[in-house]
Amino acid sequence: MIPLLRISLPLLCLTLLSALFGGPRPAVFNVLDYGAVPDGQTKNTAAIAKAIAACAEVGGGTIVFPAGKYLTGAVMLESNQTLHFDAGSALLYSGDPADSPIVKSRWECTNVYTHASLIYADGKHNIAITGRGTLNGQGWNWWWRSNSRGRKSPSGEDAASNQAAWRKVYDRIETGEKLAAADFTAAAKFLRPSLVGLYNCKNILIEDVTLFKSPMWMLHPVYSDDIVVRGVRFVSADPEGQHSAEGEGPNGDGIDVDSCRNVRISDCYFNTSDDCIVIKSGRDNDGLRTNRPTEFVTITNCVMFQGHGAVVIGSETSGGIRNITASNCVSVGTDCGIRIKSQRGRGGVLQNFRFDNWVIEDAKKQAFEINTRYSVTPDAPLGEKTPVFRNFSYSNITISNAAQVAKIVGLPEKAIEQLRFTDITATGKVGFLVEQASDLELHHVRVTASKGLAFEIDSSSRVVLDDVATDADAAKLLRLTKSTGVRQSAPFVPLQP
Repeated sequence: MIPLLRISLPLLCLTLLSALFGGPRPAVFNVLDYGAVPDGQTKNTAAIAKAIAACAEVGGGTIVFPAGKYLTGAVMLESNQTLHFDAGSALLYSGDPADSPIVKSRWECTNVYTHASLIYADGKHNIAITGRGTLNGQGWNWWWRSNSRGRKSPSGEDAASNQAAWRKVYDRIETGEKLAAADFTAAAKFLRPSLVGLYNCKNILIEDVTLFKSPMWMLHPVYSDDIVVRGVRFVSADPEGQHSAEGEGPNGDGIDVDSCRNVRISDCYFNTSDDCIVIKSGRDNDGLRTNRPTEFVTITNCVMFQGHGAVVIGSETSGGIRNITASNCVSVGTDCGIRIKSQRGRGGVLQNFRFDNWVIEDAKKQAFEINTRYSVTPDAPLGEKTPVFRNFSYSNITISNAAQVAKIVGLPEKAIEQLRFTDITATGKVGFLVEQASDLELHHVRVTASKGLAFEIDSSSRVVLDDVATDADAAKLLRLTKSTGVRQSAPFVPLQP
């Protein structure tokens, strides 16, 4: 019999309704019944594994974590299972590599073996993580392994040697060598795990929980399909002074969607020490060989408070990224609002993106960035490793107090193609700057820049300027340089260089 006092209210109601109407009683497994001790100090790895095994034995169900703190190593989720965290519960990642087996993953979009995440699944389906509890990665136990910000190993281990081991393995991967888990014994010490890692999974729900202070990225689905992320809080920054002695670690992204399909992200809150939502598809030679795109992603009704970028696409683009929408979002104090980036050597076709109904406030770098020269690389001819950006649309967006309104930079060998900006109102220190674009359309775009011109367009072709304006002096409106095929519907005279 299930102890009723230990069942969360929604599960209790479901149990009673099933009993009243003669249906099957849901399979509910309370971790306390399997020996878990929620004191924040007792290691619960084995107890949680027992609850998951019991759930799997009957074909699936819900594993419940009542209020309390559960210290554990990696939790290995099975198919047809929900991990439900009651309000007041917290799952604490131990930070002990011995608690986390070496598993398949990607690290910054390169195929690797590394330590399992706090919650990890490989090849599973019909899985969920729900509730009002917290998944606390206690990332400070891992950050020193990459020598982040001068942190030293508490055991005297040399973090620099961990990084050197990874560089050697990475070079072997890039040449196409087939590696096994044993090849990563030393490198895995450098490759910090994500907080939730879902590898080659299908039909996933992450709902209502708080993800906090991950060793690496907070939520990282790889090669997965049919993903819903709803009402989740992502916190890797330290706005409330919690754990101030530990500070903020590296790579504190919220969600990194990595070569996945059919993803829906909604109603989430982000306060991150890196990017908020990131969409990726593989890196360099390894990513080109794997050739798995990310596609069919919708993002809506999210608030991004601080972080490097609100919605970021790239820079790992080798498998291609397509058919992405992001609407009804608010970005406050992020470095960038909407950022799309890649570089020579990455390759990949990025196409069919729509961004609508945004407010971007206090962007510390750019409100918009579209950049195929993200890093300095040698000149190269057009080829397989040239990133292709095309068919991006931005509409109904208000930008206030940006360091720069827009930075759009293509490659001489491949311009950024088919850009449309409609109903944009923006203020910033620097205005709307474009270099190497074709089929660029600006409709009803008003930019006021306190420094320099509102619009500068260089080395671009087939440019449509339809009601572009500024609240500043008309002499500061626009400069066109080395651009052809310009059509304008307003009676201004472009400045000459």
